[in-house]
Amino acid sequence: MDPKSWTFVLDNPCPECGYDGSKVAATEAPAKIRAEVPGYRARLSREITLVRRRPDATTWSALEYACHVRDACAKLAERANLILSKNDPTFLTWDEDETAANDRYNEQEPATVAYQLAVNAGKIADVFDHVSERAWQRAGTRSGDGARFTVDMLSRYALHELVHHRHDIDVGYERLADD
Repeated sequence: MDPKSWTFVLDNPCPECGYDGSKVAATEAPAKIRAEVPGYRARLSREITLVRRRPDATTWSALEYACHVRDACAKLAERANLILSKNDPTFLTWDEDETAANDRYNEQEPATVAYQLAVNAGKIADVFDHVSERAWQRAGTRSGDGARFTVDMLSRYALHELVHHRHDIDVGYERLADD
């Protein structure tokens, strides 16, 4: 599991992908989330051995990143719905690396993953599309590190997931091309 807390991207530019959550209004997030989906479909439509190839032993393949984003969209939609339906909920810790290993991300079918990612991104975008003005400030707590998230923050955090890992895929493809 990545020990870094990525919540800093809500107020500052991400030094890796350039995303700056402070410049995104929560109400813009749904359309921006949906706009990221075709990029994943394109990246997963490349030759299968390239899609599954890791740039190095510690960096995920394009397919593994896409599976992670698919699952992150589902997890974040679940959390947003929990915040919207319960007062001050606590989210269970999610170990992304354990999920990747248990679900054999790199053995999954890229076209299926692209479709599922689109569905899950659509679901989370739909959740954010229907948030009332007052509900954007409803909050919940992440159990692992105690980080507090409002629905507003969660929408911008979700968008970062898609932007950041698309960037990771592109960097991985560049590294593989250099080999």
